[in-house]
Amino acid sequence: MDSAALPLGQAVSPPDVRRVVDGWRAAGETVAFVPTMGALHDGHLRLVEQARMEARRVVASIFVNPTQFAAHEDLDTYPRTLERDAGLLAGAGCDLLYAPTASTMYPEGFATRIAMDGPALGLETDHRPHFFGGVCIVVAKLLNQVQADIALFGEKDYQQLRVITRLAADLDIPTRIVGVPTERDGHGLALSSRNAYLSDDELAIARRLNGRLAAAAARVRDGDPINSVEHEAAAALLSDGFERVDYVAIRDADTLGLPATDQPMRILAAAWLGRTRLIDNMAV
Repeated sequence: MDSAALPLGQAVSPPDVRRVVDGWRAAGETVAFVPTMGALHDGHLRLVEQARMEARRVVASIFVNPTQFAAHEDLDTYPRTLERDAGLLAGAGCDLLYAPTASTMYPEGFATRIAMDGPALGLETDHRPHFFGGVCIVVAKLLNQVQADIALFGEKDYQQLRVITRLAADLDIPTRIVGVPTERDGHGLALSSRNAYLSDDELAIARRLNGRLAAAAARVRDGDPINSVEHEAAAALLSDGFERVDYVAIRDADTLGLPATDQPMRILAAAWLGRTRLIDNMAV
């Protein structure tokens, strides 16, 4: 079976994906994997383009993972545009789309959970305690199902990237995890499928987030106290029009623990506009 036998947009089973990947490997070809939840934008396509540069073959998945959504979150309304997404992936050079159903990923009787410490502690977990449990189980399953040489994740979800990197190392998953810089619009706003929820007025406010983080990072480099920088950046976002700030935090860039001045740092933020929660981050 080759990729032509599994047209983009067709839901396939793990054995089907493995047969394709095994065939590529038998031909001496390397395989890259881009997991997504669909509603693709230029940031996703940048991951596919990078995957194309890293490996001979590219697999992308689309799966809106129910286990990473809390009951009050937007699982039911999360945008689903599979036909459009399949066309975008084909145009970007993706060889195979894996679009499993929920019953494929979580069959009757499914009972396994993954709990993580380390980079999963704090930040997102303080506000979405269910989130990384859902992310870890679905990513572990996808990595095992596809069995690619490398998997690419965007740095926009920086804590998620660090968690997945730790997960793969701890579970001896041989797929190499690669982070790809955040894709932004012309105003610096990190691209996200949820940006489609923003009104024009909210979009104008959202585009101030990146600038506030850049200013805060510059202050830390100049030696200003980290706690003061965090608090003042959060206050500035509220003055800009954000309705709530979940966190502005400066952390060790690798472990996401408390930072040391002689180690690389990352500033991360999450803030709300209406029903839309925006996250962003950058190196300090």
